[in-house]
Amino acid sequence: MQSFRRISAWLSRQIGPIIIVFSAAAYMFPPLFAWAVSYTSLFLAVIMFGMGLTISAGDFRAVFSHPRALLVGCAAQFTVMPLLAWTLAMAFSLPADIALGVILVGCCPGGTASNVITYLAGGNVALSVGMTVASTLAAPLMTPLLVYILAGSWVEVSFWAMVLSVVKIVLAPVLAGIVLRRAAGRLVDSAAEICPFVSVLGIVLIVSGIIAVNAEKIAESGLLVAALVFLHNGAGLLIGLGIARAFGMNHAGCTAVSVEVGMQNSGLAVALAAANFAMNPLATLPGALFSAWQNISGSLYAGWRRRQGQKQVENPGS
Repeated sequence: MQSFRRISAWLSRQIGPIIIVFSAAAYMFPPLFAWAVSYTSLFLAVIMFGMGLTISAGDFRAVFSHPRALLVGCAAQFTVMPLLAWTLAMAFSLPADIALGVILVGCCPGGTASNVITYLAGGNVALSVGMTVASTLAAPLMTPLLVYILAGSWVEVSFWAMVLSVVKIVLAPVLAGIVLRRAAGRLVDSAAEICPFVSVLGIVLIVSGIIAVNAEKIAESGLLVAALVFLHNGAGLLIGLGIARAFGMNHAGCTAVSVEVGMQNSGLAVALAAANFAMNPLATLPGALFSAWQNISGSLYAGWRRRQGQKQVENPGS
């Protein structure tokens, strides 16, 4: 089990390169991966159930022990990325499908990958977990509401259909995981060790499936969407950092907030696009590319923030 734990942790750290390798394979050999797109919602629900298994009472205590930082992070989560998405859609005069996909990514809660990146960056992991839990539990209301407001000028958005989708894909699995952990803690603790592995596998299959079924469209629109993803993610990280600094947070807190704001549950964006906007097939593409890119940029950002933190320790007066 110890060996499996090490392998699982290594896979979590290497998720960016792994996604790129499988995405390239899916692009070149679509039939090998196209089947996975039919199970996008199931894969994401399994990932969210795994997240619920890893949430303990201590995590909720961590949430309430940093109320100010938590509120700042969650407020930034549901304002910065949605407004950045809308701004990019307007500035680039995006076609409806791609605009919808970018806005879906922006309106989603933080992803569990942000907790790993925060850890690698030397940030406040308890705060990161708290923000992820809080934004995930708020997602059934906030994500459909924001998509309805921001994307309504491009496509018809059914608010209640999206609410139901987020409840089924996110809220119900997370709560089921929390309840099971509460009921069978020790047994679940052992099983929870495979959750990082399952999460990596699920995200890789989600992204690979979307890439496979959209291979031809990626050839036409891939560079544009990649540029949008780069701008969206990068601006989110930097603006999140600026907001945290403006509220006087320490280095670890600033790191946690900036990572949480810049990294999204892009798998949810893909699942929502597939479930609610079948007439807009390219809407799944921004989420798929965001999943791949954010883990690479997050790893690079983590290295930079860790070095900055070490400099502060070595030169406290600088």
